[in-house]
Formats: sequence, C-alpha cells, structure tokens
Amino acid sequence: MFADTLREVVDNTDGAIASLLMDFEGIAVESFAKDRDAFDIDVVGAEFSVIIKSVRRAIDSLDAGNTKEMAVQADKIVTLIRVLNADYFVALTMRPTGNMGKGRFMLRTAAPKLLEDLA
Repeated sequence: MFADTLREVVDNTDGAIASLLMDFEGIAVESFAKDRDAFDIDVVGAEFSVIIKSVRRAIDSLDAGNTKEMAVQADKIVTLIRVLNADYFVALTMRPTGNMGKGRFMLRTAAPKLLEDLA
C-alpha cells in the first residue's frame, strides 16, 4: 500500500535515497530506503516533524494559509517535505546532485494516493 508509493517516488527521482510517510508526532507510518543500513530515513523524519510543526505555527501566526511544502538543503543531503493534511507528511531525501524538481513532482503526484490509502 504505502510502501509501493514511497518506492515509486524514490525509484523515479534521480539521486533519491529514501522516502517516508510520517505523522506530526514523529511516528513513521511507512518508509522506503534504497540502503537501510546506510541511511535511517525514520530518524530524519522524526527530527523534521518537530521543525515542520514549528514552521506550521509560524505560518499560522502570519495568517499565510496552510503549509504545503518545505525543502532543507545540507551539504550531504536534501530533504523535500510535502504536507498531506493536518496529521501527516511525506518526505523524500536525496543527494544534493539529485533532481529536486522531479522529487517535488513525485511527492505532489504521490500525495493523493497516500491520502486515499490513509482514509
């Protein structure tokens, strides 16, 4: 169910390493990584869930609408995050040389399927 969608996001994005579906309490619903021994996407998601909640509060205080997407770029990885609803988000971690545009597209197109499966 979720695993197939997450695998598709990773497999169809150049430079992608892993993806996950997580709730805002930091609990992973499902994840997929090309090499689980080399990269723990669940830890990344748990740490980012705290950051996303802070960003959501800041956006709310600005009355700017709903948070939809975030990107965090570091020297060794880039993490793209798409908020699905009030409870869940999906994230994609990739190499800095990866195709961020394709990653954003894959997350955007995977979102309706993940939401359907969550219902």
